[in-house]
Amino acid sequence: MNDVTRSMDATGAAAASVTAERRRSFPSGWWGMTLLICTEAALFGTLMASYFYLRFQVPEWPPPGIEPTPPEEPLLLTVVLVATSVPIFLGSRAARLGRPRAAWVWLALTLAVQCFYLASQIGLFVEDYNKFAPTLNAYTSIYFTLVAAHGAHVVVGMLLMAFLVVRLATGGLTNYRLIGVRVVALYLYFVNLIGIPVVLTQLFPSL
Repeated sequence: MNDVTRSMDATGAAAASVTAERRRSFPSGWWGMTLLICTEAALFGTLMASYFYLRFQVPEWPPPGIEPTPPEEPLLLTVVLVATSVPIFLGSRAARLGRPRAAWVWLALTLAVQCFYLASQIGLFVEDYNKFAPTLNAYTSIYFTLVAAHGAHVVVGMLLMAFLVVRLATGGLTNYRLIGVRVVALYLYFVNLIGIPVVLTQLFPSL
């Protein structure tokens, strides 16, 4: 075990934990995800800037005939999404400590809550779609683009989480999967955090 320092040779939970403790730098996957998050942050920044640019080009926002989205349910769902950061952190920490069973439980719990969040968001999305079409005007276009972009990022995070849950259940914890847990956790922290300004922008006319 002492010969295992950084490579994918750590094929057991204990060896993976030791490798994580002895590592002096972040793995390449972590840096790759960090760069991806920077690009995605720029994307959301552009979308929100576009929203407010369009807002201040017109005297009335949303345009006449469109009721602002009630804020209660979107805000509550955002709180639920942000709260999943806790089991994500606990799952990542359990993986680093070489406790695959605890890591699996926390990650599976995260995935279950995310499924609830996504199902509820789809319901709200469909409800809004039935009220006004995305092609109706500038407001509806940027509104649906912003909401859909964040929803797509949640779906990607759920797929990554589901992959990890299955791999931990069937193959145990290796150094490769430990890095995967850390990288996916970093991505989901970003998705949860960016959900706050997204929902505040979405609900700007109602607040």
